[in-house]
Amino acid sequence: MANKPLVAIIGRQNVGKSTLLNRLARKRVAIVEDLPGTTRDRILADISWQDREFTVIDTGGLQWRPESAVDQGVKEQVKVAINEADVIVLMVDVRDGVTPYDMEIADMLHRAGKPVVLVANKTDNTKLESGAVDFYRLGLGEPLAISAYHARGTDELMDRIIALLPVTTLAEGEKEVINVAIVGRPNVGKSMLLNAMLGEKRAIVDDTPGTTRDAIDTLFDFQGQSVLVIDTAGIRRRGRLGVGVERYSVIRAQQAIDRADVALLVIDATEPLTAQDMHIAGYVEQAAKGIVLIINKWDLVPDKNLTLWNRYIRSQLKFMPYAVVQYTSAKLGQGVDRVMPQVCQVYQERLKRLPTPVVNSVVQQAVAEHGPPRSGSKRLKILYATQADTNPPTFVFFVNDTKLMHFSYQRYLENKLRQSFGFIGTPIRIVLKKRGES
Repeated sequence: MANKPLVAIIGRQNVGKSTLLNRLARKRVAIVEDLPGTTRDRILADISWQDREFTVIDTGGLQWRPESAVDQGVKEQVKVAINEADVIVLMVDVRDGVTPYDMEIADMLHRAGKPVVLVANKTDNTKLESGAVDFYRLGLGEPLAISAYHARGTDELMDRIIALLPVTTLAEGEKEVINVAIVGRPNVGKSMLLNAMLGEKRAIVDDTPGTTRDAIDTLFDFQGQSVLVIDTAGIRRRGRLGVGVERYSVIRAQQAIDRADVALLVIDATEPLTAQDMHIAGYVEQAAKGIVLIINKWDLVPDKNLTLWNRYIRSQLKFMPYAVVQYTSAKLGQGVDRVMPQVCQVYQERLKRLPTPVVNSVVQQAVAEHGPPRSGSKRLKILYATQADTNPPTFVFFVNDTKLMHFSYQRYLENKLRQSFGFIGTPIRIVLKKRGES
């Protein structure tokens, strides 16, 4: 893996930090809303500028005297980001002038001893540029007047950042990365599971539903395997989506599933499986991603009869009988050590590739045991089958007429492939083609 330098954007609430991150990344990475406190966790994006690559961390808005547990969590996250960063971008609002909060943050940065680029944002026109000089009072060097929204001064900002970046090095033996999305309804313990898996407080955990609003990327090493974990905001039912931040959060969660190889669907063990749990599972299945069902808050369940629980879960999620189930208490750390080994196993199942003769042998045996369907005088004929791709495992069946393949017979063939080759925890894609199609 490339050892990319880290750049942290910090500042008070609502000064435009997320807008700047999106501008530098040239895409919408962080949720932007004209509400204080929209960004609460650390949001990361990889940036490339003049042949240099680095990672930018967008942080929640600092409140020096936090009024809630969430605000305190934001403050702790900002401190972690400062400790991890190689360069810090302190963003201030030129329209507000120098505030006491700005002075206190500047004092903290003086003590940190890190290179700092001071940015006076919302300088939307030349008339406002003169206000940037007031920020010399912070003692952090020349303020750079920019408008993240209008892209004024952002090129110069990038030049200043790369001038302060350390030299990067490449580690030998670069490895592939397993992308894992943690998804589920609000307040089922997704961020707590992430923290338990990492053994550190990486995401803010609070009892308030919706604490995590963006998708949070965390790269870590698991027994020599690089893993990128994406913690997402809770997905609510479509009818309950609000405007603004919450709607964007659902979109981010869906995008996280699209990016993932394996999804960890976290379910609250103290509540029956809801329609929304199954709806999220449907997202994962439709995207053909691997899945591990995490039945969390297991410590709060009085009747821990696994046979009954497994039967219940299978009865509710009949459309994905291949899903793996793990019972955990993220709060107490129980069962969390089994999650990543299971993820790695599912990922390896997704990479499994079978020789064509072996596939055809199983298919021919399946056809001999249970003949193909027919419509009138025409019967389905399977000429041959082959595995065309991995991640997800994809099989192409060449047949005489694709319309003759009934979904129940296709499911029968899929089950036969699973009985012979496994494919635990991952859906299988079956593509039908007529004779002569490429």
